[in-house]
Amino acid sequence: MTPPQEIEQWEVFQLDLTGPTGGNPYTDVTLSAEFTHADRTVTARGFYDDDGQYAVRCMPDTPGEWTYRTESSEPDLDGIEGSFVCTEASDGNHGPVGVADTHHFEHADGTQHYSFGTTCYAWTHQDPEVQERTLETLAEAPFNKLRMCVFPKWFDYNHREPVRHPFEGGGSGDPDFTRPNPEFFQHLENQVEALRELDVQADVILFHPYDRWGYADMGDEADDRYLRYIIARLAPYRNVWWSLANEWDRFDAKDRSDFDHYFQVVRDEDPYDHLRSVHHLSEWYDFEKPWVTHCSIQEREHQDMARWVDEYGKPVVNEECGYEGDIEKSYGSISGHYMTNQFWLGVTGGGYVGHGETYRHPEDILWWSHGGELHGSSPDRIEFLRELVEEAPGPLEPTSMRTNRPPWGAHADEDYYLFYFRFYQPSLWEFDLPEDGEFELEVVDPWEMTIRPLEGTYSGGDEVELPGDDYMAVRARRVE
Repeated sequence: MTPPQEIEQWEVFQLDLTGPTGGNPYTDVTLSAEFTHADRTVTARGFYDDDGQYAVRCMPDTPGEWTYRTESSEPDLDGIEGSFVCTEASDGNHGPVGVADTHHFEHADGTQHYSFGTTCYAWTHQDPEVQERTLETLAEAPFNKLRMCVFPKWFDYNHREPVRHPFEGGGSGDPDFTRPNPEFFQHLENQVEALRELDVQADVILFHPYDRWGYADMGDEADDRYLRYIIARLAPYRNVWWSLANEWDRFDAKDRSDFDHYFQVVRDEDPYDHLRSVHHLSEWYDFEKPWVTHCSIQEREHQDMARWVDEYGKPVVNEECGYEGDIEKSYGSISGHYMTNQFWLGVTGGGYVGHGETYRHPEDILWWSHGGELHGSSPDRIEFLRELVEEAPGPLEPTSMRTNRPPWGAHADEDYYLFYFRFYQPSLWEFDLPEDGEFELEVVDPWEMTIRPLEGTYSGGDEVELPGDDYMAVRARRVE
């Protein structure tokens, strides 16, 4: 007797089945399975994967024996039963990311997730060597989340045909939205898996308006069918986040009610309740809606981060605060120094920030869309900040809602404080610290990536002599 297959906790279990090929199996055949452990059952939709191959996937979240039973409109696929054993997660496998402590993120095993993201919109649509360089770059970069589009993109510096199209006939200009291209989606999920191996969250952008192939306006029925299909394929990957759109307010054929509907489809179809948000250009979506897990925003100036965190009561991620680069667009020509400033403002406001890079390239391979290699000066400084944040005893909360004067500050419990002065450069300052404790203070240079301790200890009400440098920060840690 063959023993049950073993699968690691929060990995992908796949049940492979052989079924009919006639007609249109994508639309004619329904398939799902119930996966049961003890008194818990997960229902997952299956999908057709070409050449008579069907699959149903599950991400088991609890060690022990799991059983399954299929349900299908096709007798050959219906009522199939079996079991597998879920083993304990290995080191480095912390499970999917969810919301914790109102404004923050953590993995399913309780490990804190501090989001330091970047953007490579169309990286999976590039030549294989560019995609490989992207993964090699990410392996050395400080970023643990990547925003990426499902559909190919037609926009500035993106005027080329993709390597693959998501639907049959896409390359001919007449896509058949009832027939997904399995090769396209197999490649997409392989790259999501490659990100998972790097411990990078794949923030999957489901729709975007920068299109010339018809994917931005497939029609209501095709949109829903596409969402069900991609969720069936990708939801079992623990590193997936769902972004309903990049710049939802730029669509001609979709409005707010459409995105309300998409959110509900994603919520109802995803048995693992992955994170869900939507990104805007100028018109904010209503992030208070119950199906939104976190705020995904685009703001060039975000010294208001603390106020947004307080107002929405959800994690806030400024995905686009401008791009470090030198292209002719204002959004893509900020300095590495200013990008570093943006991260410090976001973190000390109790939120999270996304990086992007748009340096001109002889072959127009810009990180922001294509991936490849990083050329800017901010990633090293972002890594330095990430290390400071991860050394804190817990997630950072704003010290106040003030947004118009320094310092921008955050604290973890009452033992750890991080203050940032932006372009202010005082030589004397009284910090907002508890008066009943003693703290060691360190002057942090975000650009030079140095930490210099100040002599003595300090409490609230004490005046502190500072070097008077611009863009300086101060870290305070309780000693008694």
